[in-house]
Amino acid sequence: MSTTWAGTAESALPIDAESAILGGRVWDPAAGGPSVVAVRGGELIDLSSTFPTMRDLFETDDAGMALSVAEGPSLGSFAEILANTIPETRDETRPWLLSPIDLQVVKAAGVTFAVSMVERVIEERVRGDLNAANEIRGKIMDTIGADLKAVKPGSPEAQKLKEYFIAEGLWSQYLEVGIGPDAEIFTKAPVLASVGTAVEVGIHSSSTWNNPEPEVVLAIDSKGRIIGATVGNDVNLRDIEGRSALLLPKAKDNNASGALGPFIRFFGEGFDLDDVRQTTVTLSIDGPDGFHLDATSPLAEISRDPADLAGQLLGEHHQYPDGAVLYLGTLFAPVIDRSEAGKGFTHKVGDIVRIAAPRLGSLVNRVELSERCAPWTFGIRDLMGNLASRGLL
Repeated sequence: MSTTWAGTAESALPIDAESAILGGRVWDPAAGGPSVVAVRGGELIDLSSTFPTMRDLFETDDAGMALSVAEGPSLGSFAEILANTIPETRDETRPWLLSPIDLQVVKAAGVTFAVSMVERVIEERVRGDLNAANEIRGKIMDTIGADLKAVKPGSPEAQKLKEYFIAEGLWSQYLEVGIGPDAEIFTKAPVLASVGTAVEVGIHSSSTWNNPEPEVVLAIDSKGRIIGATVGNDVNLRDIEGRSALLLPKAKDNNASGALGPFIRFFGEGFDLDDVRQTTVTLSIDGPDGFHLDATSPLAEISRDPADLAGQLLGEHHQYPDGAVLYLGTLFAPVIDRSEAGKGFTHKVGDIVRIAAPRLGSLVNRVELSERCAPWTFGIRDLMGNLASRGLL
């Protein structure tokens, strides 16, 4: 099996792929639009006649079981379709992979790990100045680093810690969402704007301090049930957000800045939310300059349970009739120096970013400026028109 920068089909799938219930989407040139697929025996099975959209699959009573028993024709081998997804060598007469979601709202939770919370405080304190970050990091970690890991957000202990930070002049809006009762949950990308594996992921050209955020992503139906998971990259522009938290939309939502996949792993026998809670996400970055980085993000160290975050997203207070996906936040703190001592990590165009978890598979993307990534042109109206023309609506 040949290897490209996007990896192999074997490395893209979970280690227990034969028993995993995997669903996603491909662009089918013969249909002129996207098709929902299941992964079976190395083939991608077209289930669009049963599930015109992933939303339809999400909303079944038991999505994992429904995906397991649905039938349809093969669109080809996963290995061939993965290889054909790479933009520079793509044959547009043959299928290629898409993001595994469609009509779901794309949300993300921030500041859910103590280490990433400290980094947000640093961004705010230095107002996006990369040169000043290293100096203040040591002071803040000496003051708060050890205490936060044991504090449950919203607890009396958290309130006492908040009072201490205020007295020391170290209080921050990031600490509020890190240890306060309410989680930070924001919109990561518009419906249909996320990207999948083997394509470019975008950073805005104005940013000079940015990083990947390797995360577990929950799949949630309209009733608030967590029905599966995948891995994702919540690309972050640290300098933009550091200038002002009100610039979060500019820091987080740019063309090709939200990646997830390659497939949603649906819950079923042998895989459930408890398995997600024990997931360790790995990150590797290989740069065109020879730079290499490895990091891990164990979900067991998260400050807020995934079910709590899903409940804060969706319930009687807020409905999402087409379901949602939720990035859960990251433990990754990009403090390793890349180009200059004391300046930490930032991306370079051409970086290959691999985000993986043993039972969820791997997501691989190449970094490019958002302005140079493939533009997002296929919207909700286009999807509805295509499905109608195929007799699927």
